[in-house]
Amino acid sequence: MYPLLDTINLPFQLRELDQKKLPQFAKELRSFLIDSVAKTGGHLSSNLGTVELTIALHYVFNTPHDQLVWDVGHQTYAHKILTGRRNGMNKLRMQDGLAGFPRRDESEYDAFGTAHSSTSISAALGMAVAAQLNRTDRRAIAIIGDGAMSAGMAFEALNNAGVMDANLLVILNDNDMSISRPVGALNNYLAKLMSGRFYATARRAGEKVLGVVPTVLELAKRAEEHVKGMVTPGTLFEEFGFNYIGPIDGHDLDVLVTTLRNIKQLEGPQFLHVVTRKGAGYKVAEEDPILYHGVGKFDPNKGIVVKSNGKPTYTQIFGDWLCDMAAQDSRLIGVTPAMREGSGLVRFSEEYPERYFDVGIAEQHAVTFAAGAACDGLKPVVAIYSTFLQRAYDQLIHDVAIQNLPVVFAIDRAGLVGADGPTHAGSFDLTYLRCIPNMTVMAPADENECRQMLYTAFKLDTPTAVRYPRGTGPGIQVQKEMQALPIGRGEIRRQGEKIALLAFGSMLAPCLAAGDELNATVVNMRFIKPLDDDLLASLTADHDLLVTVEENTVMGGAGSAVIESLNSQRIQVEVLQLGLPDIFIEQGDHAQMLADCGLDSSGIIKSVRAVLPE
Repeated sequence: MYPLLDTINLPFQLRELDQKKLPQFAKELRSFLIDSVAKTGGHLSSNLGTVELTIALHYVFNTPHDQLVWDVGHQTYAHKILTGRRNGMNKLRMQDGLAGFPRRDESEYDAFGTAHSSTSISAALGMAVAAQLNRTDRRAIAIIGDGAMSAGMAFEALNNAGVMDANLLVILNDNDMSISRPVGALNNYLAKLMSGRFYATARRAGEKVLGVVPTVLELAKRAEEHVKGMVTPGTLFEEFGFNYIGPIDGHDLDVLVTTLRNIKQLEGPQFLHVVTRKGAGYKVAEEDPILYHGVGKFDPNKGIVVKSNGKPTYTQIFGDWLCDMAAQDSRLIGVTPAMREGSGLVRFSEEYPERYFDVGIAEQHAVTFAAGAACDGLKPVVAIYSTFLQRAYDQLIHDVAIQNLPVVFAIDRAGLVGADGPTHAGSFDLTYLRCIPNMTVMAPADENECRQMLYTAFKLDTPTAVRYPRGTGPGIQVQKEMQALPIGRGEIRRQGEKIALLAFGSMLAPCLAAGDELNATVVNMRFIKPLDDDLLASLTADHDLLVTVEENTVMGGAGSAVIESLNSQRIQVEVLQLGLPDIFIEQGDHAQMLADCGLDSSGIIKSVRAVLPE
């Protein structure tokens, strides 16, 4: 099936291939990619869009000596296949298998670990400066998508790179035509011309000659910018100090190879604008790149068949609540940093378009934007993944909490997230949220409690967070009517003896199962901040052991909050803290990951019996 691909496992073998055979090689690589991801799941449409670009980069540059830094990492499957990992693709994103993102400890070809967006230019610039100081001929190349270019960090890096004059190449992978459209053969010709040595030499010579008369030199520069600006959108990047080239067709291997070869000979910061299509070469993915962005297993001949298991996800529950709450209160606005589908805002964006704000991949801006809106009487709801809220921690403290503004944070993907691994796990939010003054922090145990907690949060006039896990809950019926919960109050769900299991959020279900085996009291704590101090005190009167159970790092988490509460009340009782250990937990099946951490019912029972054998 793959006569060329089967002969190439590493880039040096690719570089020995006749350039005329590259299109056939790309065809085979794309076919293998579709079949492979169909068997394992993963990111598909973004990876299909970068097949030719990946081939051209490894064909022209001397990797791994020359360093490729892939932004986010959604587009690196072809890179993995070309760098000795083709046989490992059958365990992509599985336990003990290949990661879904670049990882330095996985391959020498992964120059920098990436999974959050907009870090590539900063990292590659650091590498380019290191090459300068070490006096090596190593090239640093950052490949960044147009979505990631919307983040402030990318522009911070561009601003810095232009004045450092390091040998840095930034490649903008423009797959939504958000900056410009390709303009055909003429534009490709101009890109080749502007990346060539003749153009660069002529430009330097002209500057030298005209430099004698500064006014003439300035006039010439303005004329050049004007001419280039008529056929390319490069003026912005030129102002940052880059030599802008493009846009070029990212699926034309001849153009890519020629242009990259020319750029390789140039000194200083270079910016190449490449236009690609998400899902390229696979018709159904081209037609619906969002559906095929992150996929489960599917039949590549039939495409994805959307099915429902009947149980709503927590994300869907949030999306329905948001629309219902918006119907009741015109002050509500929904804010997301480029996660409309992932965070469940599709229906809201359609029913309330004037109150829906996707601010792009800009988490810091999202939080401060919400704070500004709250200052003038709106009630913002920020829908954000736990792992992405980490990127806006200063704004959370400085712009929202200090000013005590009524912003609701609907925090999705709390706890472990399975195949996406440690970069996307929401392992730390209870720890980093509960230490902030003015914050109220809740964790629902089931679907209905999630809806009611969101309502409770919205009714408060202070910063509030509701954190819920990925996927579905235990299957509790969701009540249409919304009622506010009493703030800082837990509930006893099972009465037992000697042992009290204090469950936070999603850990209630395994605690109930363990409680039956241990004849333990089981408490749904509901609130991490404020804690139910009175309930904790009453439990210590007739229980020998309190066990805190949370899908959050043990260090500084909900269990630590319980110990602090008991200390402040001068109560002495044995407390066992169960949660995520002080390591970055690798990818795998979510249920198995919880079991490995001792957070399933069997693990809870085993831990308790180790403390109280009787």
